[in-house]
Amino acid sequence: MHRQLQIKYYVEPDAAALARRAAQYFVEMAGEAVEAQGRARIAISGGSTPRAAFELLADPNQPWRWRMPWEMLDLYWVDERSVPPGDPESNYRMTREALLDRVPLRPEQIHRIEGELEPEAAAARYESELRNSFRLEGAESPRFDLVALGLGEDGHTASLFPHTEAIHEMSRLATANRVPQRDTWRITLTWPVINHARSVFFLVAGAEKAAILREVLTGPRDPERLPSQLIWPSSGILTFILDKAAAALLPATDEEGCGVLERER
Repeated sequence: MHRQLQIKYYVEPDAAALARRAAQYFVEMAGEAVEAQGRARIAISGGSTPRAAFELLADPNQPWRWRMPWEMLDLYWVDERSVPPGDPESNYRMTREALLDRVPLRPEQIHRIEGELEPEAAAARYESELRNSFRLEGAESPRFDLVALGLGEDGHTASLFPHTEAIHEMSRLATANRVPQRDTWRITLTWPVINHARSVFFLVAGAEKAAILREVLTGPRDPERLPSQLIWPSSGILTFILDKAAAALLPATDEEGCGVLERER
């Protein structure tokens, strides 16, 4: 893993432009993966911000719907709540409503986390699904072509919450994580798996994220309190797609709305 990290951030003026940029990024990264190896494996996150991008990807009146190589795509989840797939809190349900019900993905292309199971069982089943679908051997780790993340106001990403056991897990692919501050369980990819991906990006919106985003990107390294700082891709490059409100406390971008930060371990 690189000791130096280049952080590229792209700033869009509003939520609609942010969703368009994210949809475009999904299509570009999937296209590059298919061109390179004939398949694209993408892990997605839940929440309202990615939902808008998913709805654009599924919209037959938008260009991204027709540019995405659906037949060569495998879709995974970064994390899931410990709820059934029809629960309003389910990340899978959100994705199904916004995207899956409206695009030509076959059931075998959809690799969900079974949140209805007991958390440890759900994590073990998902790890088994990863090993089988990626055809892993021994201690091999899956190499996603793209991992899409969000950022919580407490500095968490995926379901890696501050001061929880999952931020110390380095040997498993997926783990069940007890989150006392939310009185719940989550199932999540571990951070070494996320960092092994070919490309990782955060999608962040809203003024309420501005302060924590600045702290994660420019403040002292403290991943126990700010688990998002664990995301340090082996490629040495990390991308953020932001709206203007979330980016308000970061250094100014260039004329094309792009900024770059450098971090050292």
